[in-house]
Amino acid sequence: MSLRIYNTLSRDLVDFTPAQPGHVRMYVCGMTVYDLCHLGHARSMLAFDVVQRWLRATGLKVTYVRNVTDIDDKIIKRAVENQESIRSLTDRMIDALHQDADALGVQRPEFEPRATDYVPQMLSIIGKLEQKGLAYRAGNGDVNFAVRKFPGYGKLSGKSLDELNAGERVAVSQEAGGKEDPLDFVLWKSAKDSEPEDVKWASPFGIGRPGWHIECSAMSCELLGETFDIHGGGADLPFPHHENEIAQSEGASGKTLANVWMHNGFVNIDNEKMSKSLGNFFTIREVLQAYDAETVRFFVVRSHYRSPLNYSDVHLDDARGALKRLYTALHTVAPAEVSLDWANPYAARFQAAMNEDFGTPEAIAVLFDLASEVNRSQSSELAGLLKSLGGVLGLLQAEPQSFLQAGTQLDDAAIQLKIHARAQAKLAKNFAEADRIRQELLAQGIVLKDSASGTTWEAAQ
Repeated sequence: MSLRIYNTLSRDLVDFTPAQPGHVRMYVCGMTVYDLCHLGHARSMLAFDVVQRWLRATGLKVTYVRNVTDIDDKIIKRAVENQESIRSLTDRMIDALHQDADALGVQRPEFEPRATDYVPQMLSIIGKLEQKGLAYRAGNGDVNFAVRKFPGYGKLSGKSLDELNAGERVAVSQEAGGKEDPLDFVLWKSAKDSEPEDVKWASPFGIGRPGWHIECSAMSCELLGETFDIHGGGADLPFPHHENEIAQSEGASGKTLANVWMHNGFVNIDNEKMSKSLGNFFTIREVLQAYDAETVRFFVVRSHYRSPLNYSDVHLDDARGALKRLYTALHTVAPAEVSLDWANPYAARFQAAMNEDFGTPEAIAVLFDLASEVNRSQSSELAGLLKSLGGVLGLLQAEPQSFLQAGTQLDDAAIQLKIHARAQAKLAKNFAEADRIRQELLAQGIVLKDSASGTTWEAAQ
């Protein structure tokens, strides 16, 4: 079965074939680096990490680009508040982003361009748009895109020009010399005296800085070409950001920007989107203080990338317990080194799930079926297959005992002393004392597991 992807542009599942045989070119809108990343950012990073992992697992070469927006209004505001340079702020936040992403097992993209390194390319696109009559210089010094002059505007978001509500989603400039139409958007912002000098560039349009939308057009086209295979981002981006990307990129080149558009769902808290503007967010670092990174990754990955993800401690506790069941199978039966054989019935089911729009819920269900079979058959080869398939999703690569024992207050030596004392009590037929020791450990988050080969322990869920 070939890979099918839900294409936001066509609003249906499409058979995916890269334009260049064997090579996928993918661009994903990354973070605006003025603050620490929250769990919503983690959702996007993990969703497209799984996408690129699966593409590679199927034998495709992948050129993955995830940009960094290191110049915009929020960054300027935060840098001024902190009394630091733009570069100092964005360098710190990019370092923090990398630390958080690495902790979650997110593989680095081949390219991670910073917007400020691509200003010449942005100016080139703006120049082409002006030559084609799609951009105009406003009286206030800005350069704007003339939306009504681009046929098909709204094709990604499904919005017609008549349906667009300028007062809700599109910035409107009412002052003299501003936009000719409320729907138009800024390509180049004229410098303001109040802004720091390190956010001002010389250009044919005067001193200023780029608008947000033009950044991604410049970076994606420079690194992947004027047409590439996949463009991704969060569910908040089809309008206006990606709609504007299409307009300015295709307006300048006359070519299709991306063949497939993918968008991951929101992370919700109390059925409301997690976002910094609403103040209802948890940073990745805050979550990782309470839960291990693989549990957080599993919590995100076990939901389909397009579905909403409801955050709660209850859901993370459940994720931890479910992941422990998989690790218990690998702890019970040492996995053999195996090569992925897609003809294996379990592997074939996993492959079919992932080929249907990266169906991770169904793929993880296969992992649980496989873990049950490992427990039943005690097959080291099947345990090896379980570990290998988990690895495709960035899971199950830790040492099982270490994972199962993580998060306890007592160290292993202290617990082993308790286990020995309990064994001695049982030998002396002092079962009340043996049970007391078990309950004492349980109260401290330690669960004892008795078997024919002895007693082991793991952290309670």
